[in-house]
This record gives sequence, C-alpha cells and structure tokens, in this order.
Amino acid sequence: MESKQVISSLASLSSSTRWWGGDTVAVVTGANKGIGFAVVKRFAELGLTVVLTARDVERGNKATEKLRDEGLHNVRFFPLDVSEADSIKAFVSWLETTFGGLDILVNNAGVSFNEINENSVEWAETVIKTNFDGPKLLTESLLPLFRLSPSSSRILNISSRLGSINKVRNLKIKATLQKERLSEEEIQGVVDMFVEDVKEGRWRSQGWPEIWTDYSVSKLALNAYSRVLAKRFQGRRLSVNCFCPGFTQTSLTRGQGTHTPDAAAEVAVSLTLLPQHLLPTGRFFLGFGPYNKSRL
Repeated sequence: MESKQVISSLASLSSSTRWWGGDTVAVVTGANKGIGFAVVKRFAELGLTVVLTARDVERGNKATEKLRDEGLHNVRFFPLDVSEADSIKAFVSWLETTFGGLDILVNNAGVSFNEINENSVEWAETVIKTNFDGPKLLTESLLPLFRLSPSSSRILNISSRLGSINKVRNLKIKATLQKERLSEEEIQGVVDMFVEDVKEGRWRSQGWPEIWTDYSVSKLALNAYSRVLAKRFQGRRLSVNCFCPGFTQTSLTRGQGTHTPDAAAEVAVSLTLLPQHLLPTGRFFLGFGPYNKSRL
C-alpha cells in the first residue's frame, strides 16, 4: 500500500464516499483523557456511535459528559479495566446486550511508570498485564462480536516504535519473533521469559530493549500478536494494524511531546476509516507520514 494512497484517502474522509454511519460502533479503551479521549471525540464528530471506556468510573463519566456538553450525544461510557479478566467479561456482556456487536476496536489503554529518562522495571508485570495481556484478552473476547461487514471490521492497536524488533539485542529472541509462522504461544513464551529475567535480576544482560524496557517489551509483544492475528483473519473481513503516534503530549510523557493528542487522534481515526479498497492489514504505521509501511 503506497504512502500517497493513504494520505489521499485521509484527505477524503469528509467526502460522500464514507462507508460508516450512526450504526457503526467503535470501542476505544483508556479513553477518559489523552489520545483515547481525542479518538473518541473525532469518531463522534464523524457520526459513529462510540463507546468510551476507562478504569475510573468518575473520570469516565466526566469525560463522556464533557463530550455531550459539546453536542456529541453519540458517546456511551462503560467502565473497563483491561488488566482485569472480570472487568473484560462484564464489558463484553454489556456490549453484546446493548449493541449486538462492534465494527471498530482501538486498543489505546496503556501504562508506563518511568519518567522520560528513567528505565526501571519495578512495575514490569503490571506494564505487561495492562499493555499486552489486557488488549489481547479483550480482543479475543470481542472477536465473536465483530460484524465482519462488507466494509470490514477494524482493529487498531496504539503501539510504539520502542516495540520494534530492531530494539531487541538478543538474537535468539529476535529470531523467534521474526518467524514466518510465529504462534501466540511463542509470543507468550518471550513475554514469560522477560518477566522471569526481571524477577531473577538478569534483564539488563539478556538483550532486551534498552529504553523503557518493560514498556518496550509490552509493545513488542503487542506488535507480534497483531501480526499473528492479522494472518489468522487474512481475507476474512477483519483488518488488524498498529499505529505509533510518536512523541505525543500525554500523561505518559508527563505532558512533553512534539504534538497534541488531537493531532495523533486525527491520524489514528483516519487509519481506521480507510475505504475498503485501501484498507491494509498487518501493518505498522508510524507518526504523521509518509507512513512507515513495514510489516509487523
């Protein structure tokens, strides 16, 4: 898929060729602030029905009310903590009962406990559970509810270039993740190996990414899972891609960054709403273009 085709399609989202409507349901996780909130707002402005999710009920309700105060009444809130299996189960049940299914999932929820120039792995298990295990379990739980319409359902995982395979220095791990027939079990094995290395205090010497190590490994695993999932549904009307928004001004970066959440959300939403004939799968999009179209 050529970059110029993507850029052209982004510019045409306001045209009469839209494939979506008010009955198109988009779910966004971690959406009470930052990029997630901006993604919900943009979807709502474009006329989709949007489900805003957040761990904190009060903050989720406030975010939803803020959007409704701006005239965006096509937003619903439901509490969701992707790190908790029971919370995912309750959310999936509610979504099925309320809407019968969904068309778009944006896995945005994520955490990091490091300052910009720090690299502690004290919270490694929490980071892995929130950034990889949670999105994976939520996605798998929602798969039966994707409508797989002629326009295709879409999954966009908000990821990071820190999870690129070239950040891994351990050749054995790198070889595993680059396998053409990579399995979910092998991805889980890599993640388990990292957690064990952290527990045993040997993570520094085992060739893991050197910057924001736990966060990087969580996104490395998410990228790998996205690639495997994209292959599983190849030709079955479900697109799975990743998007790295770059250095965005969010709580994760302590407000530092080169651009706003709204700017990142504009690209993320545009990627999920690409026309069917331009919709890729198994791609990693980086920043604001021209897009990095390398495989996951």
